[in-house]
Amino acid sequence: EDKFDKEVAFLVNGVTKINKLKSQSKSLQEAETIRKMFFAMGNDMRVIIIKLSDKLNNMRTLEYLAPERQKEIAQDCLDIFAPLSDSLGISWMKCELEDLSLKVLKPDVYQYITEYLLSKKGEYNAYLKTVQKSILSSCAKNGITDVYVKGRVKHVYSVYLKIKRRKKEIDEIFDVLGVRLICNSNTECYTILGLIHNIWPPIEGRFKDYIAMPKTNNYQSLHTTVLGPNSKHLEIQIRTKEMDKTAEEGVAAHWSYKASSGSETGNWRNYDQVNYQKIINKIKNWSKEIEQNEDYMDEIKNELLKDSIVVFTPQGRVIELPVGATALDFAYKIHTEIGNRCTGAKADSSIIALDKPLCNTQVVEILTSPNAHPHHSWLTYAKTPSAKKKIAAWLNKNDALLNPPLPTPVVKKDDKAQLLQEELKKVYPEMRGIKFISTESDNNPVVINKDTNVLFDFAKCCNPVYGDDIVAYITRGRGYVIHKKDCPNLNNMPESKQRIVPVIWNKSDLVRRFTVTAKYNAELFGEIDGAVKKHDGRLISGDLAVEPEGLKGTFTISAVSEEMLKKMIQSIRTIPSILSISGV
Repeated sequence: EDKFDKEVAFLVNGVTKINKLKSQSKSLQEAETIRKMFFAMGNDMRVIIIKLSDKLNNMRTLEYLAPERQKEIAQDCLDIFAPLSDSLGISWMKCELEDLSLKVLKPDVYQYITEYLLSKKGEYNAYLKTVQKSILSSCAKNGITDVYVKGRVKHVYSVYLKIKRRKKEIDEIFDVLGVRLICNSNTECYTILGLIHNIWPPIEGRFKDYIAMPKTNNYQSLHTTVLGPNSKHLEIQIRTKEMDKTAEEGVAAHWSYKASSGSETGNWRNYDQVNYQKIINKIKNWSKEIEQNEDYMDEIKNELLKDSIVVFTPQGRVIELPVGATALDFAYKIHTEIGNRCTGAKADSSIIALDKPLCNTQVVEILTSPNAHPHHSWLTYAKTPSAKKKIAAWLNKNDALLNPPLPTPVVKKDDKAQLLQEELKKVYPEMRGIKFISTESDNNPVVINKDTNVLFDFAKCCNPVYGDDIVAYITRGRGYVIHKKDCPNLNNMPESKQRIVPVIWNKSDLVRRFTVTAKYNAELFGEIDGAVKKHDGRLISGDLAVEPEGLKGTFTISAVSEEMLKKMIQSIRTIPSILSISGV
């Protein structure tokens, strides 16, 4: 502070706090480091710019570190700092961090792609010159003379992702080239777009207007893909000079502009509140809400740093969600109670399934009912950590059995069932539908009964049905998940030896799975649940899918007797929207 000034001292202190952190485990240390960094960003955006610059410098000098440490740093950059650079709009840094990370993590792949692109350099340059000449000629004929056309080859990591996602060889990837046009105004951007589409036919579904609908990091540009010379796909971006500066440097572009102009030099915090305050607030508020735990890093990657889409409420409110988010995520983003009372959803006036990923710019409407409530299957429908937490919170509050106690890991194999029985008796006296048996002998199986709120579900990977040899896997959040005994996925489950418990079907109970078709009815799930409970049964699991002709669903129910089962099915048949029931 004595040598420079208070502001420089403030920034150095912010970065120093991030670097000094120590924690009990590496995952918690990473999580708390990121948390502190996000809070520091809330006070001054330059703290994160300095931190990102520090990370980039680290990546450029990794050869002086041990190989394992190189990989740790590279993975951190790929998972956190490259996406964070992208979120802040600093695209050049994002690209360099990605390429340097790939060079460390997959050196053979990096070298292969680099050498291939280098071998094609002459061919690529000739192709781009042809494209540039055609565009400039068309622009000049239409009175647009001040336009800059810049050809480029995609960066190495971008090409690697194309190969990986499309499962093709590099010589089968035709869109490794891109062209960027820089002009003076929004009007010229749209005019040039029309000229390009007159030269080469556009590829359907590949046009994006980020000028009218900017990305959350304020990125603006027109994107189109055309069938260019030699019938090759060619990606083209059109933007103004100001948009180009923002696209390359993001938040740093506006700060550097102020510094160079002398306008409130160095005082980033008072500048451009409209464009970037929402980014700061999102990061700071989100970081406050997320619990500190070892899942924190995954939550950062999945919710904060993932690519996002923008959808609308029927009233025109803009809702930002990560790519892959579903209607259920949308509902909980609006309000917790909207999510809890959700019965269905519409996108652009068409009924969609609650687990269907939303698309950019859709208008989404949530259908609700005061009688609706979350189901355990919703934990698989929702993709955002925040929605899953709200669903789990409701289930925890309304079902004390959401997290059944795990048996003590250090126990003889033949005592596990007895130990589990004793632990479960402390929580509830009765359980219906499944018997927990000794791993060594089933001569005297331990029967643990429960009321109709027992929490167990059937695994969708192997779909066990009544009569199959089964085991139960104890989860954190979904209770007991029943698998076939020979299900191959069991070997991949965390702590599988401690969490897998032998079970058999309780013959005193009847468990049946059936399929229904129905007209669209937002209340159908609740009506079937009500029909089952009316006759002392339990709706164990259920799924409904929206199809062109209506609804189709699969349900699993339990009944105390054959007579009660028949009454349940008869009650379900009387639901007006039901068209057919099969498989009973």
